Amino acid sequence: MAPVVHNGASAGGAEAPRRPAARTATVDAASAGVRLDRWLSDRLTDLSRARLQALIRAGLVRVDGAVVKAAHRLHGGETIQVEVPPLPAEELVPEPAALSIVHEDEHVLVVDKPAGMVVHPGAGHRGGTLAAAVLAHAPATAGVGGPRRPGIVHRLDKDTSGLLVVAKTAVAYADLVTQLAARTVTRRYLALVHGRVKANAGVVDAPIGRHPRDRVRMAVFPAGRGRRAVTRYRVLERFAEFTLLEVSLETGRTHQIRVHLASLGHAVVGDAVYGRSRARPPAGLDGYALHAATLAFVHPVFRNRIECSAPLPARIERLLSHLRNSR
Repeated sequence: MAPVVHNGASAGGAEAPRRPAARTATVDAASAGVRLDRWLSDRLTDLSRARLQALIRAGLVRVDGAVVKAAHRLHGGETIQVEVPPLPAEELVPEPAALSIVHEDEHVLVVDKPAGMVVHPGAGHRGGTLAAAVLAHAPATAGVGGPRRPGIVHRLDKDTSGLLVVAKTAVAYADLVTQLAARTVTRRYLALVHGRVKANAGVVDAPIGRHPRDRVRMAVFPAGRGRRAVTRYRVLERFAEFTLLEVSLETGRTHQIRVHLASLGHAVVGDAVYGRSRARPPAGLDGYALHAATLAFVHPVFRNRIECSAPLPARIERLLSHLRNSR
């Protein structure tokens, strides 16, 4: 199905920004040797320890003007400065934006998300989200799913492009969530990775969990730890230093494709989180060289099979063209 560009109409005004609250305190001598996060938790009792740790990771907590880690040990006499941004409003404000719509009826919406767009609001990403654009396009989704992610059934990383299905009704939402849990939704990706993948096809069956030292990242764990994750891949094209893969998911863990491919030594091109030691791509690339190209599911009401596809975006096509011309 060919995408059609739509512009949603606004269903509400922009939210006035709220200023962060600044707090300052001096560490007493009796607190020498105490971890920073523990010290803060004992004093800022209105904030959860999880939120305090998130503030520390975001660089919003400073000890004598320096950004440190949560495990930093205090020695007494330091000045602690904490910047506490206001929590995002619970209700999502509609934001009209162009949506590349691949399929739409009264129950479901399938969009081709561009790289660079966040799916729903989160830390550091309050505006410009796909969820806000969907709400402007289809206001009835406001009561579907969570209030800040109306109709959002599954996600794509900010810098990954491609297909997402959105539920427009509560019935569709419940059914699509069930289909995802039952692993009956087909999702196929195209990924350009570093290095020449030797095997023509393969399966990565390795548990994934939160990285033990960097809570923003995920990691592969030994059997018995983490959550089971299965990724299948096959080689479509090889270049001197890169390989184009077709990748399919049996499970849908956070960062699954990126983590699994990096664990093989073949990080996705453009992924600085899991491929930091890799060279930059041979041509300019905005986002990851990872695209959700096909999506198939059973319609939650009509029960016919919906199959959608989205061509590779120009940003990845330019890179492939460069590699092919460099042979």
